[in-house]
Amino acid sequence: MKKVRLAVIGVGYLGRFHAQKIAAMDQAELVAVVDVDLDRAQAQAAEHGCLACAALDEVIDQIDAACVVTPTVYHYDIAARLLTAGKDVLCEKPVTTTLAQADHLVELAAAGGRILQVGHLERFNPAAAQAFGLMTKPMFIECNRIAPFKARAMDVDVALDLMIHDLDIILALVGEEPCEIRAKGVPVLGPHADLVNARLEFPGGCVANVTASRLALKDERKMRIFQPESYMALDFKERQLLVVRGVNYVAGHDPEVDSRLLEFGPCDPLDQEIRSFVDSVIKRTPPLVDGAAARRALACALAVKAGVDAGLRGMEPLLNEPRKWVGAKAPGAC
Repeated sequence: MKKVRLAVIGVGYLGRFHAQKIAAMDQAELVAVVDVDLDRAQAQAAEHGCLACAALDEVIDQIDAACVVTPTVYHYDIAARLLTAGKDVLCEKPVTTTLAQADHLVELAAAGGRILQVGHLERFNPAAAQAFGLMTKPMFIECNRIAPFKARAMDVDVALDLMIHDLDIILALVGEEPCEIRAKGVPVLGPHADLVNARLEFPGGCVANVTASRLALKDERKMRIFQPESYMALDFKERQLLVVRGVNYVAGHDPEVDSRLLEFGPCDPLDQEIRSFVDSVIKRTPPLVDGAAARRALACALAVKAGVDAGLRGMEPLLNEPRKWVGAKAPGAC
């Protein structure tokens, strides 16, 4: 069987992992890595035995598909060029910076019969996949996604950086788009919000309370889902799913409860995501997270961001002042 010829566009922190996964696959061939930093591209090319290019034009005629792993602001231009040239695309999240750009990519993919998959990685977490299979009618969802600060994510706020993972999962679980979104947030270490809380209300009655922070001292990614007759606690990091059901209840007596902890062994969601993309390319089947799903997650994240920005309006003079440390010494102070 002919291998899918792939290029990785952008081989920074995440792109180099894409290159590693593809180079190890039987069904794919890593033809090239592309990066504006040619030295960085050459280092990855030497490791994987492929071409190193500084521009997409140098390799676009030699590939069937590409992974777009650049900063978000470049996603649209690169993905549009690939789709227009008849190439299939796996684009990292968020798919674009605006809804108009996302709509155009979806249109280009549909018009050309191309695969457009977006890298919402948590969809490939086995605990999340199991939760989807147990879903009936979610009525309340609570999410907490916190992580230590990483300077490489400073170009966007935490809603587009981290919260969008949970927004994508919630939209897929509930099966409809929210009718109301309220959000608050605060920038602490830079110009964009580093801590955000959002409340989403859905036409069918479900409510989701979502918190994301990149100011934590630990990494935690958890979701709790409540629905009639059952409750689920999903731990993305530990790949665990606790399922609690009320088996029997008689008034005046304690209910009999069935509680089961499902644990999933080591896995590599990025590898599974890329393999799923390659499989879609070969079989011409819809990807798990297509452009339309990514567009819905982006719409929610942008609405959350708009709510945060509205709440901060008028506070710009205070936020632009040098950060002051009250009651404690600044980091690094003697």
